[in-house]
Parts: sequence; C-alpha cells; structure tokens
Amino acid sequence: QVQLVESGGGLVQPGGSLRLSCAASGSIFSFYSMGWYRQAPGKQRELVARITTTGSTNYADSAKGRFTISRDNAKNTVYLQMNNLKPEDTAVYYCNAAKPTAINWGQGTQVTVSS
Repeated sequence: QVQLVESGGGLVQPGGSLRLSCAASGSIFSFYSMGWYRQAPGKQRELVARITTTGSTNYADSAKGRFTISRDNAKNTVYLQMNNLKPEDTAVYYCNAAKPTAINWGQGTQVTVSS
C-alpha cells in the first residue's frame, strides 16, 4: 500500500501556472505507474496525465502542450507542471499510483482558475 499526499493547488488567474506535487510513502515508489486525474463539479473524474515506471508519458488532449508530468524516484514524488491555465482546468486534482495488484489515490488538491 502506498500513501499519497498532493500539494501545490490554489487560485490562479487565466494564463498562469501551477506545479502540483504528489509525495508517496509506504511502498516502493519506482514500482508504480503514476498519474494525475481531475474532477470538476458535476463531472466524472478524468485522466490528465500518466507516467510509467520507465518514464513514458501520455496526456489527455486538453493537457497536451500545456501540462508536463514528471517523476523523481529519489524523492518519491510525481509532479504536474501546468502552464497557460484556463478556467476549464478548475477541478480537484488527484494523484494516482497503480501497479497490477493495487491502485491508490490521494486526497486531492483544489485548483481554481479565475480572474
């Protein structure tokens, strides 16, 4: 079992940037594929970006060109750099750690994009 704690959310103006962090503990971080998901009010949770154990990445179309996911296995942390934020990016962002035998979620961090 891995425990995940997200940080870095907040209020930002359209066009601004935020970097989300997700610190993992309790298991071997490098064994997990890591992802960022988000859930806006009244909508289903959706994938934003994922990074595999080997560093391969994939992004939702809405995130391509604006968001970058990365991981630091030495720090047991995954990051989501978000640039050129838009009001439609407003959501609770969740960190996810997955391997064939387990899926774990963090508690989420709120991102609000508004002027």
